[in-house]
Amino acid sequence: MQRRDFLTLLCGAAAGWPLAARAQQGDRVRRIGVLWTGNAPVAKPGRSAFAFTQALADLGWTDGRNVRIDLRVAGADTNRIPALAQELVGLQPDIILATSTPTTVALQRETRTIPIVFVGIADPVASGIVARLDRPSGNITGFANSEATLAGKYLQLLSEIAPGLKRAAIIFNPDAGAHGVGAASLETAARSLAVALIAAPVRSDVEIETAIMALGHEPGGGLVVMPDIFMFVHRAPIILAAARNNVPAVYAYSEVARDGGLLSYGADQVDIFRRAASYVDRILRGAKPGDLPVQLPTKYETVVNLKTAKALGLAVPTSILLRADEVIE
Repeated sequence: MQRRDFLTLLCGAAAGWPLAARAQQGDRVRRIGVLWTGNAPVAKPGRSAFAFTQALADLGWTDGRNVRIDLRVAGADTNRIPALAQELVGLQPDIILATSTPTTVALQRETRTIPIVFVGIADPVASGIVARLDRPSGNITGFANSEATLAGKYLQLLSEIAPGLKRAAIIFNPDAGAHGVGAASLETAARSLAVALIAAPVRSDVEIETAIMALGHEPGGGLVVMPDIFMFVHRAPIILAAARNNVPAVYAYSEVARDGGLLSYGADQVDIFRRAASYVDRILRGAKPGDLPVQLPTKYETVVNLKTAKALGLAVPTSILLRADEVIE
């Protein structure tokens, strides 16, 4: 069922393309493994999955003719990832797309030969996934979703939308590998803005609730949600706790603002998945993953939710509204 749902996107993306373009890679069907963290990629609304499959179709890779996609979905339970990685590698695909740090690490443990293209990793060097960005070597390369200065920008935006900010909790999952990214940038921004930083490591919904409740006990508190897959998968309890405790929060993923979060700023995930398809294409045509440099984000997007701002009693400044790529009213 999962594979059929994912390939529905691929078929739709490929519809209308000339037969000659679809057949240009020859008759052999290639297998692309996909290890997905979070909900199934067609659940809501499948924007990243569609971008990936659309880009593949643009490059001539179409379902039922020259490509088959084997999808495994971990959902919110990261404990399932190692078994799913082992299962996927056992299918011996030609290449695998990994969609987070935990999925990439699990796949890397299972194979050093099958090419892996990753997305959704904040710091692939610090996570031990590649030795260096320009020459990753081995069987792995991909696209990071963050860079060193981004964390400081989160704090600047939070201070801008909540001008009374005095304390900011940096909430992260210590097992996800993203919490060290941008620490220096955060500290520099905090000194400039006279904001005290509070580390808030969490591993469960209960710990999320506790951290945000503590922040809401006094005015002047705010929340910076770090860009890791745990935070994304658990966005619903974060949004709910922030609303209940009247805590303004800034997020890395635009989907969170669309789901009710106050403000998001981060790498354009649709663009990253689209670019990932180009690496899959190049590797299927003979390129070696280790020769393809790890790419940093090139497009960023800001989404602000006016409904949430109003509920928090915040007036969104014109400076943010003018920069926003999307305003939810």
